[in-house]
Formats: sequence, structure tokens, C-alpha cells
Amino acid sequence: MQPAAAPAMPSILLLALLAATALGAGAVRTPTLVFILAGQSNMGGRGGATLNNRWDGVVPRECAPSPRTLRLSPALRWEEAREPLHSGIDVGNVLGVGPGIPFAHALLRAPACPKGAVVGLVPCAQGGTPIANWSRGSHLYDRMLTRARAAVAGTNGKGRVAAMLWFQGETDTIRREDALAYTGRMEALIRDVRRDLGIPNLLVIQVGIATGQGKFVDLVRKAQRAVRAPNLRYVDAMGLPVANDFTHLTTPAQVRLGKMLADAYVATLH
Repeated sequence: MQPAAAPAMPSILLLALLAATALGAGAVRTPTLVFILAGQSNMGGRGGATLNNRWDGVVPRECAPSPRTLRLSPALRWEEAREPLHSGIDVGNVLGVGPGIPFAHALLRAPACPKGAVVGLVPCAQGGTPIANWSRGSHLYDRMLTRARAAVAGTNGKGRVAAMLWFQGETDTIRREDALAYTGRMEALIRDVRRDLGIPNLLVIQVGIATGQGKFVDLVRKAQRAVRAPNLRYVDAMGLPVANDFTHLTTPAQVRLGKMLADAYVATLH
């Protein structure tokens, strides 16, 4: 029989081993800046994937693979990031281009970006999910924390979680009570993530929704702007091109959003 304290250590070592495996066999770099990407479908990416139930396969140059842009795979291994970034994560949906890879490229081009930085993206988004499904103890919350911890473990001490990028709220426009509860739920999510990751001042960049699945879009947007937390930034998706389904951002819109997110992050470096 194993000692009672033994199970915790193997689990930590396993996360580190899984996340580091690919680095010795193909990926030549290790992430230094790790970003959690969470929320619902517009973070998961539907650019080019709203017609005929398939992705059109168009990859803009801003989304091209780069050895300095990695993603944490579903198996918790670092690998070169490619579109669709959320493949294997945002399950049960047709995926396309999202804001993650263009965010990384824009950040790496910025003069203020640390020299030699390598961006590690941790996709965690799941389409069609209200913010209540991300509360502490939920499956999505636990999956996000597991992936974030594995991501840092896989950097061999060279990387840190630099920010959480959050784009969610379209589903919360369906019911008025969810729209009205959004501010408190978002503030609780920020507090819980910071506490559970042990990063009290973790930067959170929240995207204001541009569309919704219900009639309370304005209420959710107002609730998003009312969120109060230290080290919180807000980027507004309103006005970006929306696809023919009236819900999801187009590929050019996702590229633009990625640049907006990068600008918001870089502004915190000054």
C-alpha cells in the first residue's frame, strides 16, 4: 500500500512529463509567455466555418504556423500552433479561425515584446457555454486549470502564465436573469482562477461581445463593462465583421481581434 501522501507527487510529475514530451521531439523552443484562451465559440474560432457545416480551410498569413507560437494539445503536449487552434478542445463543433494565433503573431511583432519570447497558447474554449458552466468546480473550469498547470509545467521553469484571454457571453443573452447575473459571475471567475493558479494579479483581458443568441445583448455588454477587478482589461468586438449566421466573427474579424488583444496586452508592459 502506498503512503497517503504519495498520489499528489506523481500527478504533478505526470503533468510535467506530458507537457514536455513534444519539446524534445520536434518543437525546438519552450514557451516563455503562456496565455489561457477561454470562453465560447468566438474564442474557439468559427472564422470560415459557418457555411455548409465545414471550414473553408483559408489560413491568412497572420495565422500561419511559426516555431515561436505553440499550443498545448489535448494530450497536454506542446506543439506548433496551427488552425483550427481549438481542434480537439472545442468538441462537437465545426471549427475555423480564432483570435489566438493572430494574437501571438501580433504580440511577437510588437517592439515591447520581450526579446526571444515564445508564445504558448492554451486553448480551453467550448462553444455554446454560459458563464455559469465555467464556475469553480465545473468540468470546464477544472479542465482549464489542469491545462494551465500542465502548460507551465511543460516549460521546464522557463515560462509563466502571462494572461487569460476571455471571450464569452453570447449564450448569456438568452435569459434576462443570466444577463443580470453576468457581472458577479465574471468577478467570481476572475477571483477563483487567480486563487487556484496562485497568481493573485493575473492579467485578464475580457472581450465585449458583438452578437448574441438571445435578445439581451445590450444587458450582457453592460454587465461586462461593469466588471470590477484589478488588472482587468477590456477589448470590444462590437463593429467587427460578423458571418452570415449573425453570431460568429469572420476570419478577417478574428485576425483583427487578435491584434486588438495583443495591443491590450502590450499596453500593460509599459
